[in-house]
Amino acid sequence: MKSSVIVFPGSNCDRDISVALEKFQIKNQMVWHNETKLPKSDLVVLPGGFSYGDYLRTGCIASKSRIISEVIKHAKNGGLLLGICNGFQILIETGLLPGVLLRNKKLKFISKNIFLKVLNIKNKFCLNYEKKNIIELPIAHNEGNYFADDETLKNLEEKNLIAFKYCDSNGKVNRDTNPNGSSNNIAGILNNQKNILGMMPHPERLIDPLLQGKDGSLMFESLFLSK
Repeated sequence: MKSSVIVFPGSNCDRDISVALEKFQIKNQMVWHNETKLPKSDLVVLPGGFSYGDYLRTGCIASKSRIISEVIKHAKNGGLLLGICNGFQILIETGLLPGVLLRNKKLKFISKNIFLKVLNIKNKFCLNYEKKNIIELPIAHNEGNYFADDETLKNLEEKNLIAFKYCDSNGKVNRDTNPNGSSNNIAGILNNQKNILGMMPHPERLIDPLLQGKDGSLMFESLFLSK
């Protein structure tokens, strides 16, 4: 499998995701946002960070970068597209995923490990989470509060397009386990074709016991096995 990680001014998780991909034998290239052609890729990743300093809205300016038209074309042709944290915000701004990401409910930056319930394993990102459906991953964001209108939320629920929800260590999903105020405790969603995943937590930060956990590894193993 070949991947491309798009690098924007202000990205700060691009190298982290590249290291994670290479660890699981996914050949990766770094692609500067100002490029106009995308290398041949099975997977494109929009990494975390603070693209363009989060001016205007998080992900807004990055969504207008030159390379984005190629990223959209890649996704519409069935290629895999993963947006993590700021990458999720960019996916929302492009319209590839529905909804909006607002400031956290308590208006404070949150950086900590949280528990997630894996709700959909019938996609190429989450195949290996059949082995473990309650996982722990880090979050680090100021605008991770997912919001959508009632009709959109109903569609996400009914079509099983919610990939992850915030929960406790036993898988309980409620207001107390919601770190940022997200509608329905949503932490990550898929598009209808399930080839696009946007998520606020960072799987690339927990891929080794030396990093205090391996729950992120299952995503990269899933991607490698899906090639």
